Amino acid sequence: MAPSGLMQVPLQITTAAGQTHRFTVEIAATEAQQERGLMFRTSLAPDAGMIFPMRPPRFASFWMKNTLIPLDLLFIRANGQIARIAANARPFSLTPIDSGEPVAAVLELAGGRAAALGIREGDRVVLNP
Repeated sequence: MAPSGLMQVPLQITTAAGQTHRFTVEIAATEAQQERGLMFRTSLAPDAGMIFPMRPPRFASFWMKNTLIPLDLLFIRANGQIARIAANARPFSLTPIDSGEPVAAVLELAGGRAAALGIREGDRVVLNP
């Protein structure tokens, strides 16, 4: 369990170039957990994140209200493929960040992390590998 009380699980992203990146992510499983997300956090470790499962897959829209740090939002299809990356979402912004298509999950990482690791749309995400 994370200090937040949320369950933590391993997650890996494999790029088209064959690189594998491993993270430990908190699962925001309930509606209340998803509403809070990473709000009020002052930092996020480079190998940490939060995943928001969407069951069933659906269009997702996030905003950065009360979020103190920039985040990368990775919108993930049901097959594990990254559909869209919203990079460096601006703290406190009320502008909606949409998935663009139905997704099975949204992964939040520290802002700029996806670019730094060469993670792109089309790469594969596996939860609990």
